[in-house]
Amino acid sequence: MTDLPARAPAAPDRRTRTLLSLCAADALGAATEFKSPDSIRAQYGERLRTYQPGSVFGFAPGEATDDSQMTVATLLGYRQATAADPEARHRAVLAALRDWLAAAPPDVGNLTRLALRVTANDPRRLDGGALAWQQGGLDGAGNGGLMRVAAVWIAGFRGESLAAEAAVVTALTHADPRCVHASVFLTGCLEALADGQALPDAAAAGLRVMESLDARAALVGAGVLGLETQAAHRAFRERDREARAQVRARVRQGLAGHLSSQSGFVLDTLEAALVHARGADWLACVEPAALMGDDSDTVACVVGALIGARGLDVPAALRPDLRLGHSWPGWERSWACVEHLPALVPAP
Repeated sequence: MTDLPARAPAAPDRRTRTLLSLCAADALGAATEFKSPDSIRAQYGERLRTYQPGSVFGFAPGEATDDSQMTVATLLGYRQATAADPEARHRAVLAALRDWLAAAPPDVGNLTRLALRVTANDPRRLDGGALAWQQGGLDGAGNGGLMRVAAVWIAGFRGESLAAEAAVVTALTHADPRCVHASVFLTGCLEALADGQALPDAAAAGLRVMESLDARAALVGAGVLGLETQAAHRAFRERDREARAQVRARVRQGLAGHLSSQSGFVLDTLEAALVHARGADWLACVEPAALMGDDSDTVACVVGALIGARGLDVPAALRPDLRLGHSWPGWERSWACVEHLPALVPAP
């Protein structure tokens, strides 16, 4: 791992527990994705404390969805990135995500699919996310970057390097400034949580990180915004300040318990995850996200990352059956997460 500050990263055990937590939370929410709260309660009852059948994408009980799969794919990319060159590192992450996509996963977001495909004929390019945003009318702000960006913190990035890497890795598929700033906030919050700060203080730290990073400069420097994405570049610059304000507002609303929606809109996901992550134990945080349906797997996944960084452990009963619901180069669907996830977490 390169470009890291001198400060030591969180212990591998905390990062491994966070990876396990987000996967388990994703798997718990998989059965209720795109369903209404009423239909969920009619099918499963008032409690949802174990993995259940009924996923609209055919995931078996205990199988985590695209959220966890792309988090793991990102970590696989980092593991292949031995070069010190940041551009080579980002190309390795993109290659790993494309390997995942080429294996035909049952669930892929539209913007993610387009971003990974639009530059597939020239894998040296890193501007697929900006091109996809342009082709979509500069109006796509889904949660496909937020769902996997915890991988950057798990991989060992810290401080300013963490913030810049979170911005770039998110924008590889989701270049809207709302997506980028939400991810920078989240990874800053994870770092503060792992350092022992309470959620409100960690969220404040994450907001300070977001405010201090010149995200547009990071994207330009990485080649995500360039000559062929000038429309995206202009839109990012024009919307940057308002996007930060929107993230700040949603973070504060989430901490205050206000939940607008569990839709796939990135700010809805962020706000909802903060609402749920205030719970006293792991299930108290994740179960409400699963019971609310809509994009429940992604909201639960982000909750799982937050509470894993808090130090909350996945219940023992949910660990043995946890799998990722897809096979691609570097991962097999049959693998037990508790056995294979730790190998993806670098040592300090």
